[in-house]
Amino acid sequence: MVDLKGQYQKIKTEVDAGIQEVINNTAFINGPAVKEFQADLEAYLGVKHVIPCANGTDALQIAMMALGLKPGDEVITASFTYVATAEVIGLLGLTPVLVDVYPDTFCIDVKAMEKAITPKTKAIVPVHLFGQCADMEAIMQVAKKHNLAVIEDVAQAIGADYTFANGTKVKAGTVGTIGCTSFFPSKNLGCYGDGGAIYTNDEELAKKCKMIAHHGQSVQYVHDVLGVNSRLDTLQAAILKVKLKRLDEYAAARNRAAAHYDKAFAGHAKIKTPFRSKSSTHVFHQYTLQLTGIDRNKLREFLASKDIPSMIYYPIPLHMQKAYASPLYKEGDFPVTEKLCASVLSLPMHTELDEQTLSYISTSVLEFCK
Repeated sequence: MVDLKGQYQKIKTEVDAGIQEVINNTAFINGPAVKEFQADLEAYLGVKHVIPCANGTDALQIAMMALGLKPGDEVITASFTYVATAEVIGLLGLTPVLVDVYPDTFCIDVKAMEKAITPKTKAIVPVHLFGQCADMEAIMQVAKKHNLAVIEDVAQAIGADYTFANGTKVKAGTVGTIGCTSFFPSKNLGCYGDGGAIYTNDEELAKKCKMIAHHGQSVQYVHDVLGVNSRLDTLQAAILKVKLKRLDEYAAARNRAAAHYDKAFAGHAKIKTPFRSKSSTHVFHQYTLQLTGIDRNKLREFLASKDIPSMIYYPIPLHMQKAYASPLYKEGDFPVTEKLCASVLSLPMHTELDEQTLSYISTSVLEFCK
């Protein structure tokens, strides 16, 4: 699904030099590369504060802790997403409130979101799924109306641009109260281990996030709040510094691959290709098809027989997972999410796909889906 080895070969000299520099100076925790990467990412995103941390799940947890959310508070998010989004809500003793998504962007349905708001609701977590932004302008209008915090889950959409109705353009994750991302190796901006970051324009919120991520201390051995230990190590920061310079280049490569797939599957009655929102660029963390009247499992088996990987993101919606079972939800409550879980299939999508490989993949899909 991703070719990290091929990508590494193109940046090997810079990455190796960065790693060696860290080893030479032995500043493995909070070394210079962490601060340099932080500054570079702030400049790239056009945001005042980036707080690096250990992973994307920690980023979400730290953000919710910094916002002062308390057990029993309700947090709204989509049922069609990776479990980490809701997992953190539950771990903090908050109440995850799940809602349906749009059938085109796969992002949170704003009308369903607003309908789910109660006096206990304190925050919304829109997930920019598969590389495209949720409807942030509408989400922010609802959030302002009800005085809610907005925590953007940008793990799959770092580098995407969101455009408001007035033409203002900003980076994904910088619209809401706070943005959270992951640098897991397969992400569009991925390191060679675990990593994550939080970003915000709010000075006080940034201070709280920094404290919480560092055992709740603002000064060494002075602990003002309950915190965690969540750091981006210096080796990973050195790698991310190199890759951040190429993030837009990587997005362009992914878009070229997506355009090839689009053309190959255009007009096929049983295959629906990804939608492009007018308000957001798409950075194609995943290229996800919707299949109709096609045996998805048999297609996967057929592709595997040709050494072509594929993935189902996500086979079971959150509201039907045992860990998140609730008398509030039952099968059939979120028809769009349930339909997507039963029909989506993601094809290989990464920066190293060439025309020959793309042709082989798309031709193989079409061979099965006659």
